[in-house]
Amino acid sequence: MSSSATPHVAVIGLGSMGYGMATSLRRAGLAVTGCDVSADAVARFVADGGKGAKTPAEAARDADIVVSVVVNAAQTEAILFGKEGAAETLAKDAVFISSATMDPDIARRLAKQLEATGRHYLDAPISGGAQRAAQGELTILASGSAAAFAKARPALDAMAAKLYELGDAAGQGAAFKMINQLLAGVHIAAASEAIAFAAKQGLDIRKVYEVITASAGNSWMFENRMPHVLDGDYTPRSAVEIFVKDLGIIQDMARSARFPVPVSAAALQMFLMTAAAGMGRDDDASVARMYAQVTGTKLPGAK
Repeated sequence: MSSSATPHVAVIGLGSMGYGMATSLRRAGLAVTGCDVSADAVARFVADGGKGAKTPAEAARDADIVVSVVVNAAQTEAILFGKEGAAETLAKDAVFISSATMDPDIARRLAKQLEATGRHYLDAPISGGAQRAAQGELTILASGSAAAFAKARPALDAMAAKLYELGDAAGQGAAFKMINQLLAGVHIAAASEAIAFAAKQGLDIRKVYEVITASAGNSWMFENRMPHVLDGDYTPRSAVEIFVKDLGIIQDMARSARFPVPVSAAALQMFLMTAAAGMGRDDDASVARMYAQVTGTKLPGAK
């Protein structure tokens, strides 16, 4: 436990989401140390007035709260239990907040492993994008023990506009996030199919965007992602590979549960095809580009 009344927070993973979360925590008056595999990201955080650490173990040493903002379960496990991992140095009463989207069974296993050492684990996937992360207005889907919630509260208050407390054990937060990801992936694939099909029909796709966003066919993803297609700008806000991963997890979960998910299975194939065409690290709206390439359809920004 830190000696002062101000909780010390370590944020591990200073990507587009983690950096915004770290700045929100600092703005709330918490003492924040940032850690990332990119030395440049850490240097930027230090230049903004935060502290920096080279390893998760170093970052966690004085922390009451560790917020892990990495891509997947494997990276989360490495941050906790890998070489120079946070579990080596985390104080006995500290809490580890896991924000990565992962299979609920893995969240349960990591929680059990950490809790066996006397620390707390909060399963807390996030939604809302980089802008909301920077504004401290994320939606957090959390589950864990009452003690984990109590310990994590100062950080959760600083990072979230909406905090859902979804159960007293890890895994529930992860399961809720996977339902969100099923819908998000399907909606992006459907929006991309529609905008590319509209272009093939020779329609003015800016006018299509205007009409659809005022009509029943609209979705949050259509409204949020299709401007990237209109602008021909596929700088990754969220990459294609994220949905290859997340829709893949959904297929695994569904197969285990003997539950058919044909619509999300079709969406996964669209993301896989887009990744196979060399756009895996580009914005997830690139599914529209994949449709355009396959059908010889012209979209804005196409060479």
